[in-house]
Amino acid sequence: MADTQDLVLVPGLVCDFEIWRHQLDHLDDVAEIFVPNVSTGETMEEMARIVLDEAPDQFALAGFSMGGYVAFEMLRQAPGRITRLAVLDTSAGVDTPEKTSNRKETIAACERGDYDQIIENMLAILLHPDHQREPFVSFVKSMAARVGADVFALRHRAMLTRADSRDLLKATNIPVRAICGRQDAMSPVEAHEEIAELATKGRFSIIEQCGHMTILERPQAATALLRDWLIYD
Repeated sequence: MADTQDLVLVPGLVCDFEIWRHQLDHLDDVAEIFVPNVSTGETMEEMARIVLDEAPDQFALAGFSMGGYVAFEMLRQAPGRITRLAVLDTSAGVDTPEKTSNRKETIAACERGDYDQIIENMLAILLHPDHQREPFVSFVKSMAARVGADVFALRHRAMLTRADSRDLLKATNIPVRAICGRQDAMSPVEAHEEIAELATKGRFSIIEQCGHMTILERPQAATALLRDWLIYD
């Protein structure tokens, strides 16, 4: 059996620790897992520093969606503490002008009290068409309700401040795994191929018939890939 290692799992934008439920239940034989709250920090730099302050001295790091942005910034701040990196359904680059505008509009909508409608509108982007049904929809809505409008808006503000991480990937020598759903409508396959190509020890894995929320939609596949990354990369 593989040795146990410390593993930090960073949730995404509409997520809390429950998004990692399958991994928490099925990777505990190879990892001591910590899922940070990621609900404070006005900038991506602050958010990453807060997670680092709570994390073990050295650890494997995986980030989903927004959690990938946090993970890149953690690597920037503390490269010697991170033994390997996995990012799922994310991007190493910064937002396009269109995405920046959309984030600002979303923040304004939260401030107007339209959070529930924002989440309703996001479902078609977050989930593969086959998964826009129960139990997936209720899971996302319940999780988003626990996150709440204030934290959701704060996370958007932090994402507006993130740095381009492509040069960071070129400079790192740790194993890097990029994972995404084939039909991810938010973070395309090409963005993950780029991550794997930029990293010296990069690998790319794709999950078929899956949208943006790989760890919810195809939990067994995501967990198997993360186990492979933890043990063999």
